[in-house]
Amino acid sequence: MNGDGYEGPAPLALVVRTFDRPGVLHELTSVMLEHGANITYVDIAERHEHGSTVYFELERVAEGNAEVVIRDLEALGIVEGVERAPSFARIYGKRIIVVGGGAQVGQVVVGAVAEADRHNIRGERISVDTIPLVGEENLAAATRAVARLPRAVALVLAGALMGGDVARAVYEIREKGIIVLSLNMPGSVPDAVDLVVGDPVQCGVMAVMAVSSSARFDIARQRGRRY
Repeated sequence: MNGDGYEGPAPLALVVRTFDRPGVLHELTSVMLEHGANITYVDIAERHEHGSTVYFELERVAEGNAEVVIRDLEALGIVEGVERAPSFARIYGKRIIVVGGGAQVGQVVVGAVAEADRHNIRGERISVDTIPLVGEENLAAATRAVARLPRAVALVLAGALMGGDVARAVYEIREKGIIVLSLNMPGSVPDAVDLVVGDPVQCGVMAVMAVSSSARFDIARQRGRRY
């Protein structure tokens, strides 16, 4: 377990300030390839008329080689500067996403934030993101998108009625390893999720326990249950 709360060595995180023009990413990644680095995350964090800021997380870079990678990136004519940064996993850690009606979302977040705080004080990193949404199409799209969000490990569906394409989306993201909890509500979603919890505050607490590396809570033993 590394300092970011994940298995394996901590990634090398770099913030690269560069010109904004075609081929920039190709030049940057070519240097990383030369050093055998594996790019696990990349994001154009800032873009304006004077240039761009690109954030990378790299694996398979030995500590002694990090400065060499930075030096070779800085030697490129397109690069204005390179800085090391703490990785997103170290800062924000595992992400729990809460989607649904505003009132229910708010109550789930109360429980999730309180429980995450208890774990984060002890050195874990668990963050909680929310979006209040209504409508089957919007909810289904948001559910499917969780599987594409960096470091997202769990979804809580908090609403008064969910089913149809939302339930199909739940099955899809569960196959990709996302843990899904829901409130007890009408519709087919409660039958599709890993765990149903009627009380929204407790649902938020249990979502955090399900993803925590230190909690004595095994989601595999809870699948299909309702509380």
